Amino acid sequence: MAFALLFAALVALHGPLLRLPYVWDEAGYYVPAAHDIFVSGSLIPLSTVSNAHPPLVLAWVAFWWGVLGAVPWVSRTAMLAVAAFTLLGVHRLAERANNTAVAAGTTLLTALYPVFFAQSSMVHLDLAAAGFTAWALRAYLDDRRWEMLAWFALAGLAKETAILAPVALLVWEVVAPALFRKFGKLLLFPARDFGRMLALAGSLLPLVLWFAYHSSRTGFVFGNPEFFRYNVQATANPLRILLAFGSRLWQTFIYMGLWAVTGLTVFAMTLAARTDGGEERPRIAIPIQITFAVVILAYVVALSLVGGAVLSRYMLPVVPLVILIGVSTIWRRLAEWKLVLGGLAALFVAGWFWNPYYSFPFEDNLAYRDYVLLHQAGASYLEQHFAHARVLTAWTASDELNRPWLGYVYQPMRIVRIENFSEGEIRALAAVNQVRNSPTPYDVVLAFSTKYEAPFDITDRQPWSGFKVRFFGYHRDLPPEDIARILGGRVVMQERRRGQWIAVIAMETQMDPTSRPLQP
Repeated sequence: MAFALLFAALVALHGPLLRLPYVWDEAGYYVPAAHDIFVSGSLIPLSTVSNAHPPLVLAWVAFWWGVLGAVPWVSRTAMLAVAAFTLLGVHRLAERANNTAVAAGTTLLTALYPVFFAQSSMVHLDLAAAGFTAWALRAYLDDRRWEMLAWFALAGLAKETAILAPVALLVWEVVAPALFRKFGKLLLFPARDFGRMLALAGSLLPLVLWFAYHSSRTGFVFGNPEFFRYNVQATANPLRILLAFGSRLWQTFIYMGLWAVTGLTVFAMTLAARTDGGEERPRIAIPIQITFAVVILAYVVALSLVGGAVLSRYMLPVVPLVILIGVSTIWRRLAEWKLVLGGLAALFVAGWFWNPYYSFPFEDNLAYRDYVLLHQAGASYLEQHFAHARVLTAWTASDELNRPWLGYVYQPMRIVRIENFSEGEIRALAAVNQVRNSPTPYDVVLAFSTKYEAPFDITDRQPWSGFKVRFFGYHRDLPPEDIARILGGRVVMQERRRGQWIAVIAMETQMDPTSRPLQP
C-alpha cells in the first residue's frame, strides 16, 4: 500500500513530463542500450559503444516496452516505479534508524530534492542503485545477512559504483574493531563476524560475473578504452582530485537546497534536545550515524578519484542519508520542526524551477524540460523545411535526428557531427571548408547551447574558469549569430528558454543535388 501511494504521488507530480522525449545521456547511451535489449535481446549494446554498465535497469525498461510499447511515457513510468521503490526503502531505513515521523519527513524531502525529482522519471541507473542501497542498509542495521547480500548484489547490478557501500562497510568491519577497541559502544558491531563479512563480500560476485561476461564478449572489462581513459586515467591528477573532492562535498551537503538542510542541522545541534513525557527525544544511535558516515565518505572519496563527469546524480545513494540525519536532528531539537520541514520542502520545490548562478547539468532540475522543448522545436523546423538536408550538429542532437525512436523526428536525417559549438571548434571547421574550396559537406546547422548560460556566473572567473576548462571539459558555446557569420550562413530559426537556446542556420552555398528541402 505504501508503495502504491508513493507511485501514485510520483505519477501525479510527473504527469506533464511523462511524454517528453529522451534527453542528454538518456538519448546518448542508456535508451539506445535498452533499445538493443528490446530489439535483439543483447545485454551488450550494439547501436552504441559499450560502457560496461550492468544491464539490470535497462532490462527493466525493455521489459515494460515489450508489455506496453517502446515509447517515452512507458520508460518514464517504469522509472517512476523504481523511484517509488527507492523512496519506500528510504522510509524503511529512516524508520529503523529513528521513528515514523522522521521517516515521513526524510521521504518527503528526498522525493522533492530537485536532483531526485528530475531523475525520478529518467532512464538512468543511479536512482535504482540508491534504492537497492537503502534497502541493503536497512538489512545491514538488522544484521539480516542474506537479505543484505541480495540487496547489495542488486545494487551492483543496477550501477557498478553501488559496490562502494558494501566495500566500505566490509573494510570498516575489518579495521574498526582494532582501531576502536576501547570505544566499542561507537560501533554497530563491535566484534568481527566472518559470516557478515562474507555476505558483504559475496554481494560483489554478481557484478564480477557481469564484468567477466562483458570482457568475454567485447574484450574490455570496464568499458571501451575511451570510456576507461575518460573516467579513470584522465582523472589521475592531484589537483583535479582535490577539486573533484570539493565538488563531491558540495553535491552532498550544499547543492540545490541541501545547504539549508546542512545549515539547519548545524544550528539545531547548538540547542538542547526536546522532551516528550519528561524524556529526551531520541537521536539516531551513534553507531548508526557512524555507519552512514562511512558510506558517505566512501562515495565522496571514491568518486573524487574516478569519474570524468562530476555529476550530482552519482551521489544519490548517499544524499538521502544526509537528509535523514538532518531531519532527525531537526525533529529532535527544534520545537517548530514541522514548519521547518515544510519550509525545506518548499525550498526544494522552488529548486525544480530556479536555475542557480553557475553552470549545472540540465538533468538536475526542470531545465531538462526546457532542453527537450527547444530540441523538439529545432527538430520540427528541420523536418518541415530541411527534411532531406545534411545537418551539421553536435551530440546529443546528432542522435536525436537520426534515431526516430528517441521521440524527436519521424524519419532519420543525414548528420554531419561536430564536437561542440565553441569558438575553436567552429573556426577550425570554417578553416577546413576554406582549404577545401568546395561546397560544404552540410547544408544546414542545428546549433544549441550545450551548457546552461547563467545571467551572472559566479564561477566564471580565474582560477575557477581555468580549472573547469582544464579538468572538467568546460567550454563556452558561440552565439548563433557568430556561428552563422563564421560559417557563412544565416539564422532562419531561433528560440530561447531560461538560459538555453537553439538555432537553425541555413548555409548560403548550394545544397547537395540529392537534397530537396522545402524553403522556409
